Amino acid sequence: MTDNAQRAKAELFQRLHKGPELLVLANCWDVASARLIEAAGFPAIATSSAGVAWALGYADGENISRDEMADMVRRVCAAVRVPVTADMEAGYGKAPEAVAATMRAALDAGAVGINLEDSDAAAGHKLLDRGLAVERVRAAREVADRAGIPAVINARTDAFFPTAMTGDGRLAEAVARGNAYLQAGAASVFVPFIAKPDVIGRLAREIDGPLNILARPGSPSLPEMKALGVARVSVGGVLATSAYAVVKRAAAELKGPGTYGFAEGAIPHPEMNKLLGG
Repeated sequence: MTDNAQRAKAELFQRLHKGPELLVLANCWDVASARLIEAAGFPAIATSSAGVAWALGYADGENISRDEMADMVRRVCAAVRVPVTADMEAGYGKAPEAVAATMRAALDAGAVGINLEDSDAAAGHKLLDRGLAVERVRAAREVADRAGIPAVINARTDAFFPTAMTGDGRLAEAVARGNAYLQAGAASVFVPFIAKPDVIGRLAREIDGPLNILARPGSPSLPEMKALGVARVSVGGVLATSAYAVVKRAAAELKGPGTYGFAEGAIPHPEMNKLLGG
């Protein structure tokens, strides 16, 4: 991808965060899932760090290396025409310098956005010091600016993760961190692990930029998200786990009654070849 092409995709991805339509991102985990999502008509694609990790034999939570994650992002970016944003977990190192290296890897892979978490998975998703988290966002922004790519940093705060912090104040912490991340150069703020409409509405009102919510069963519908003021909705690893659930049921059917009901409705072999050969 030329710099101009990547820059144009980044500019398009930036515009998609500004409405008027809700930006809905279906998260892929490999090239085939990315192609299927693109073929369904989505204007952009997000990778799922969990999905990529599982596909390559790792548990979620920065057990996969930066290089392996970036390699899958590279394969996805090369296979689709729409903008791709890469879930790069917590940046593969706490220091701003580590995050800068991760941002460079994502851009070199062809991505035009990244997710960046603010908690330490190895420590039970405890929140990183807010000042350090801000410096990490700033480091990523500086790398993108030097490259001349207006990449979307989707700064994630894990304030609502059950073990992230003790006591009350999760909403206030999420708002404070979100606004600090925006000031440091983030283009959107990602607040997962919350489904209550009143809390989502407050986040949308009090965070001074586009809000990304993680959708799960029990979350408000997409029209409800839009009415609450949400700008971006993603689904994380749930497409991958849904696909793996099909494999689990199919294996049980083969091992049990030995029938093939699981194959009803399967994508025909020639169709998959055409999807990936075009």
